Amino acid sequence: MHNHLSACEASRAIAAGELTAEALAAACLERVREREAAVQAWAFIDPEAALKQARALDRQPRRSRLHGIPVGIKDVIDTHDMPTEYGSKIYEGHQPGCDAACVAQIRELGGLILGKAVSTEFATRHPNKTRHPLNPERSPGGSSSGSAAAVADFMVPIALGTQTSSSVIRPAAYCGVVGYKPSFGMINRAGLKFLSESLDTIGSLTRSIPDAALLVEELAGLPPTSFDDIGGLKPRIGFCRTPWWDEADDASKANLEQAARTLRAAGTRVTDVELDEPFAELNDIQVEVSSYEFYRALTFERTRHPELISPHLLRRIAAGGSITRERYEAGVAAARECRKRIADVFREFDVLLAPSAPGEATTIDSTGEPTFGLMWTLLRLPCLTLPHGSGPAGLPLGIQLIASFGRDAVLFRYAEWVARTLDRR
Repeated sequence: MHNHLSACEASRAIAAGELTAEALAAACLERVREREAAVQAWAFIDPEAALKQARALDRQPRRSRLHGIPVGIKDVIDTHDMPTEYGSKIYEGHQPGCDAACVAQIRELGGLILGKAVSTEFATRHPNKTRHPLNPERSPGGSSSGSAAAVADFMVPIALGTQTSSSVIRPAAYCGVVGYKPSFGMINRAGLKFLSESLDTIGSLTRSIPDAALLVEELAGLPPTSFDDIGGLKPRIGFCRTPWWDEADDASKANLEQAARTLRAAGTRVTDVELDEPFAELNDIQVEVSSYEFYRALTFERTRHPELISPHLLRRIAAGGSITRERYEAGVAAARECRKRIADVFREFDVLLAPSAPGEATTIDSTGEPTFGLMWTLLRLPCLTLPHGSGPAGLPLGIQLIASFGRDAVLFRYAEWVARTLDRR
């Protein structure tokens, strides 16, 4: 069951000579063979090429903690040796000439590119083929649908995702895995198919918080986070229901309230936080800012191949075309002002606790609402969702933790403390 190992566990086993990259890749590929027909997480995968990569890595000196670790790549991120179709019929069979920067880094560090995980159309909201691993009639979320499903179903320990609205956090919450959206710009975005140049962020889907830390630390050059001494932490947690609390269902509200009570009982301070009026405008502002940028980023596609774009995305693009530069700049200015305001909030708190999604996974004809990711993405803050609780259909729920800009390492440590504390309840 090597495919059930976390990336950190597999990395230690490879370093100790107890596991080979080939054996790990073979276990992951066997799981893909068993489950892909049901889950449909992969846009492209070549088992023989993956095993060839693995055998080559086993002959090489260990380069980093990522050496020999299989990684799934969301299919909006370029790969020179695999098709990159951006979830769109326009790009069927498209073969980039080079890797995205993050993919090239993973290869340089000895990571194994297992395949391309399914994305929704241009990483927006139109569903693609992927199914929820626990219930094929439910959505895995979007837009990082294949990445979340593949990790949740033990096909791969780590997969890259991207977030413009809530495209890492929501699918992670739906599928019951850890979703991590770094501080804006933490992972280099060259070779990502841009939709929104001011918001698009590369993140990760994993089954543990240390795995999320491992990936970004290796790619961004951050020092390794220590999780050995977190037992005595007493984080200052702000319970932020957000201005959209009423859009969460009763199960999600109760789940988050229960988590807050458990954390208080563990001896840490959990204080209600109510953001002031300007923050209540941020979800609408995020939609306008991103739509304005969508319209320009997809100029080729909307002018040359509109018939191959979904009606939903065409409407979103058209809306972006009607937004004036003046209105766009006003939205950008409002976001900039709220980034200053949220920095003041974090003077009192280490992390904020907030909803991850309005509820458990929706039906397959929708990828769900991005309500609880829009504001945090616009604020460019590091966010992490971890699985906690379940909804009325027995599917996973998540809770989201947010830290101040650039404090990703702090987020990892406190999130791990929260996860361990909730597991002991």
